[in-house]
Amino acid sequence: MYSTTLVTTADLAQHLDDPGWIVFDCRFTLTDPEGGRRLYEKNHIPGARYVHLDDDLSAPITESTGRHPLPDPQTFADKVCAWGVGVNKQVVVYDDSFGAMAVRLWWMLRWLGHPGVALLDGGFPKWQREQRPLTTALPDVRKANCACLPEPSHIAGMDDVMHACRSGDALLIDARPDRRFTGEFEPLDTVAGHIPGSINWPFEENLDIDGTFLPPEALRENYQALLRGRAPWQVIHTCGSGVTACHNLLAMEIAGLPGSRLYPGSWSEWIRDPSRPVATGEA
Repeated sequence: MYSTTLVTTADLAQHLDDPGWIVFDCRFTLTDPEGGRRLYEKNHIPGARYVHLDDDLSAPITESTGRHPLPDPQTFADKVCAWGVGVNKQVVVYDDSFGAMAVRLWWMLRWLGHPGVALLDGGFPKWQREQRPLTTALPDVRKANCACLPEPSHIAGMDDVMHACRSGDALLIDARPDRRFTGEFEPLDTVAGHIPGSINWPFEENLDIDGTFLPPEALRENYQALLRGRAPWQVIHTCGSGVTACHNLLAMEIAGLPGSRLYPGSWSEWIRDPSRPVATGEA
């Protein structure tokens, strides 16, 4: 049985020498793109490979894309194979920002057809607090054969979002902080605000005070209140560039509400076309 949502620090510690487990360090800061790599070089969980949000988990930006467009599935699959992720491997991803960056790799591996991937609950900060092993050594990586079966049903495209915006047939949940959602503050994108019809659920709402996820029953109660009778497949998750939105998608999976979709381009893609509507203020 593979873990498909969360792995505890205790579970990972017991499998550091297990060849069937592969760990990825996804530390990244939007305002300092090389900061995560420097932290990895300073120390990391033994065996962890470093994955860079811009270089590894995104395609080049174009005039029509958001800040972190999805890479071509086969290009990404080739990287995954080179990282040693075989079809029978348990993958664990972590960062130092409550899962906000690592969830992108969690979602992408599932999209690619590798369900055996889980987020380290509490991440690198919890691992450090518990004084668990750290190293500067680079892992011995051996190429593996992996799946490349991208699942299109995991993605909501621009047309889906526009239809939801106009009809209300799907619920758009925006994971950004409330001040970015309302348009009061926008440090990253050229236009402030949100997609009309969206509601705001900052990803931090999924977390307990110690940085781990809330229990499944608490997450389920929260999301059922947001859904108001809608089915999970009627939910489309957005954020600034398709990264932190995956946190809310993971929370719904933990809550036993699977089947929601990601709009990978999110706000930074939406605003590329000035004809698309923009809303500000509370939903």
